[in-house]
Amino acid sequence: MATEVSPSPEISHLSQSSVDGTTTAPRQTHKNINNRRQPPPIPKVLTTIYSFPTLEPLRFAHYPSNHLHLPLRRDILHRAVIYEGDMTRQGTASTKWRDDIHGSNRKIRPQKGTGRARLGNKKSPMLRGGGAAFGPHPRDFSTGLPRKIYDLAWRTALSHRYRRGELIICEDGIDLEEGEPRWAKLVLGELGWGNAGGRTLVVTEGMGEENRNLWDALGGREGNEDGRVKTVADVDVKDLLEMGRVCIERSALDTILQNHQSDLNRTVPSAIRY
Repeated sequence: MATEVSPSPEISHLSQSSVDGTTTAPRQTHKNINNRRQPPPIPKVLTTIYSFPTLEPLRFAHYPSNHLHLPLRRDILHRAVIYEGDMTRQGTASTKWRDDIHGSNRKIRPQKGTGRARLGNKKSPMLRGGGAAFGPHPRDFSTGLPRKIYDLAWRTALSHRYRRGELIICEDGIDLEEGEPRWAKLVLGELGWGNAGGRTLVVTEGMGEENRNLWDALGGREGNEDGRVKTVADVDVKDLLEMGRVCIERSALDTILQNHQSDLNRTVPSAIRY
């Protein structure tokens, strides 16, 4: 009984080539891993650059929407504020246990026969001057937070201020004519940025002679009843959300956005081509 055997693709390919008298090179199939699609365009948001303290509009500037127009994420902001608060805790509280107190280990009274409660040495936590039971000891309160989530929290806080009209971007070199607190109170009061308006956070690129009057008038990093001034290196997410508004230099804003965009991945892999 005969059985038919279908020729394999390789045999049929060779037989066809031998019949035609030509040889065909096999087709190469490899992945082009360097081929990438162009990322989709990101919408822009329009901002106005003002002069301080007159708030005269100078020009317009455009920023990507994933920098200043993100939706509000209260959960991410909460995690960032808790993370910053835990990082600032010193954790230096310390108490002495009974072994750390100087004194004799002699038992105060016999175990039995006195009719009173049993008691050890005078360093017992039940006695005045004894050790503290389960008291605090030096520890590290810091918690972890992924870098991408923390960077997203920064831009979410700035976007929240921008969407509410509470992010005022000013030209570099914010300063006052005088370094007296009364002058800062007068200027911020005229703008509606004082204590009655929820106070104001002023963020500068640095602290130098060009803005010395501003720092003196607002009481330095501690601030006063009308506002507070901080540099880019000192500000955090909680500061951006704490006061009524944020007045920031453009260079300071660009520095913050440049340092907090690790979660933005613009590499879009394309379909594999053979």
